[in-house]
Amino acid sequence: QVQLVESGGGLVQAGGSLRLSCAATGSPFTFNAMGWYRQAPGRQREVVASITSGGGTNYADSVKGRFTISRDIAKNMVYLEMNSLKPEDTAVYYCNAKRSLPSMTLDYWGQGTQVTVSS
Repeated sequence: QVQLVESGGGLVQAGGSLRLSCAATGSPFTFNAMGWYRQAPGRQREVVASITSGGGTNYADSVKGRFTISRDIAKNMVYLEMNSLKPEDTAVYYCNAKRSLPSMTLDYWGQGTQVTVSS
């Protein structure tokens, strides 16, 4: 059974940095893409950054230039380096992994890790 486990969240002052990690276990295959989403109270979950198995990356406009996503395919891990954090980055951050099948895409989710940025 595939499991995604996040770590690295916490409380940081504005302008600070955090590094999130996500370990995927129980997967006999390589995910087509992995990424990070976040959900703030009262708001919908939104994509923060994603990275494909080929290394292609995408970022939400709000984090471009501040966040960097990276991936270790051999270890089935994905990371999110977050710099110049702002109070509006406060949210629960979820790791996501996608597996593309001929007729559908399977999504796997971690349990989430809280990131709180104080002003």
